[in-house]
Amino acid sequence: MAEIIGRKTVQVGTYAVNCTLLAFGGKTWIVDPGSWDECLADALKSTDAAPDAILLTHGHFDHIGGIPALQESYPSLKVFVHPDDVPMLGHPLNQSPPDYPRISAPQNIADCRELEGVEVIHTPGHTPGGVCYYFPSEKLLLSGDTLFAGSIGRTDFPGGSMARISESLKTLAALPDDTTVIPGHGPFTTIGREKATNPYL
Repeated sequence: MAEIIGRKTVQVGTYAVNCTLLAFGGKTWIVDPGSWDECLADALKSTDAAPDAILLTHGHFDHIGGIPALQESYPSLKVFVHPDDVPMLGHPLNQSPPDYPRISAPQNIADCRELEGVEVIHTPGHTPGGVCYYFPSEKLLLSGDTLFAGSIGRTDFPGGSMARISESLKTLAALPDDTTVIPGHGPFTTIGREKATNPYL
C-alpha cells in the first residue's frame, strides 16, 4: 500500500462535500472534487506535486462538479470510478441547478479497481458503484456517502438499495475500530465509534 505523506480535506460546493487530497511524495490524488472553488484551488497550491488522479467514491453530481476545471488545467488527469457508476457521469438527470448544472462525462475515465496503493472496497447501496478507499497502514477510510458519522447515505435515489447498503456496512464494520473515517459529508469519525453509536451498524 502507498504511504501517505500528506493529507488535507476541504469542504467544497453547496452541499459541503469533503474533498480530500492525498500526497504520496511524487503524486497527489484528489478524492471527490465536488466543486472547483477557492478552497480546493488553495489546497492544490499547497501540495508539492501536480494532481496525478481523481478518485470518485461515487458519481453523484455533488461529488464531480470540479472535474471539468481540473481536467482543463490537467488534460491527462484520469478519473477513477467504479464501472457501475459510469452511466450517471454526464447523465441529464445527474444535476441540481443552478449550483450543480449538468456536466459532460469526464475524459480519461478509468476503473477504480485498477488503482495501486489503495484497497478499493465496493460498497453499493447509495449508488450501484459506490466504493470506499481504504489505507490499512494509515488506518484511514474514505467512505463517500456510504457511511456518515451517526448515519448512512440515502437509498431512495435511482440505483439505491437498503438491502445492498446494509451488506456494505457489514463489510465496513469488520475494519479495525481505530480506523479513521472521512465521510463524503460531515465530521470525521471512527469505525469503533460508529459501531457503538450508529443505529445502522
